Amino acid sequence: MAPENKFIGILFECCNIYRRIYVNREKNAYEGKCPKCNREVKVKIGAEGTESRFFSAQ
Repeated sequence: MAPENKFIGILFECCNIYRRIYVNREKNAYEGKCPKCNREVKVKIGAEGTESRFFSAQ
């Protein structure tokens, strides 16, 4: 079985593009970039967490 790649869905409002972003190597945040304008996003992983899997980034 392949290892599980944890991700969340991000709508990059800058270019109106949806993309998955994945957990970083340190496993303390989800990190990714807009595929069109290269704007970076980092979503920290908190102790309490959330049930949401989809977010928007401006």
